[in-house]
Amino acid sequence: MARARLGLILGGAVACAAMASSTWGQVQPSPDPIDQVLQSGAPPAAKLKPREEPPVSADKAPAAAPAAAPEEDNPEVDSAAPAAKSAAAKPVEPLKRPRYAVAVIQALDKVTAETVRFEAPVNQPVRYKSLIFTVRACETTAPDEAQADAIAHVEIDSQPKGPEGAPPPLSRQVFRGWMFASSPGLNLFQHPIYDAWLIACKTASPAA
Repeated sequence: MARARLGLILGGAVACAAMASSTWGQVQPSPDPIDQVLQSGAPPAAKLKPREEPPVSADKAPAAAPAAAPEEDNPEVDSAAPAAKSAAAKPVEPLKRPRYAVAVIQALDKVTAETVRFEAPVNQPVRYKSLIFTVRACETTAPDEAQADAIAHVEIDSQPKGPEGAPPPLSRQVFRGWMFASSPGLNLFQHPIYDAWLIACKTASPAA
């Protein structure tokens, strides 16, 4: 009985030795790295080193975009803006000067010191001694002007009287321009014998 057990033990030991000798010298396969990654899981993202960007110089730095203007939310302001622009674009027209039909003129004879004031209707020649006055326009300043004044455009011709029955001599124009009632010396009528200046403008005299 003891011999039988000893034979079995020896047989098992021989079989193990034969199996070990048969596998001796064979290379054992190494584990696959992909399988190790799948088994252990992906490395945490915190361990990844972030990519460093090269520094940008001040000369090559992109310009900042201009800040957008804030939009107005008030509809009343938006509606009033176009009206204000149109009013500012259209110039204000000045008021027209009122015109009159008669000019009041005062004349002076320097030789005799005689002074006379007479009326000269527009476009109607009026004689004073050897002078003939023809008023082309008579007007006053508009209400929006700073200083009130009367202005008349007058033409004065010199034409002495000839003998009775003889044709009158040719006339010669000695003045043509604007006369100002408040500033008679601004456009002065210069003559060796006579002076004349504008007094006022008035409407046509009523018929007698």
